[in-house]
Amino acid sequence: MEDDLEEIRKKRLQQLQQQQDSQYSDTDMQSAYQQEQAKAEMEAQKQAILRQILTPEARERLTRLKMSRSEMAEHLESQLIMLAQSGRLQSKIDDAKLKQLLQKMMPKKRDQKITHL
Repeated sequence: MEDDLEEIRKKRLQQLQQQQDSQYSDTDMQSAYQQEQAKAEMEAQKQAILRQILTPEARERLTRLKMSRSEMAEHLESQLIMLAQSGRLQSKIDDAKLKQLLQKMMPKKRDQKITHL
């Protein structure tokens, strides 16, 4: 009889632990979903701002840059958005202006001279 009671207690404890684990995973999933939703919303806002401040050609160049140098593109996007939000942009940025900004961001290349000894 005691063995039966002990076995029932163990089964019940296991059920409770499984329920608790599933509750945690549900809240973790909800949290991850909310974070993903917030991230997507921020990205949409960022793209809306970029559409307002960049010409289509400049946006296309920025998209191509994102594929090859994502960190640089992210940095440039954040700088452009900060300039737009602070009101320091007088007009839309076209492709030529974007090229100039990119050249300023590029690290200086050092001239390499090879000398024979």
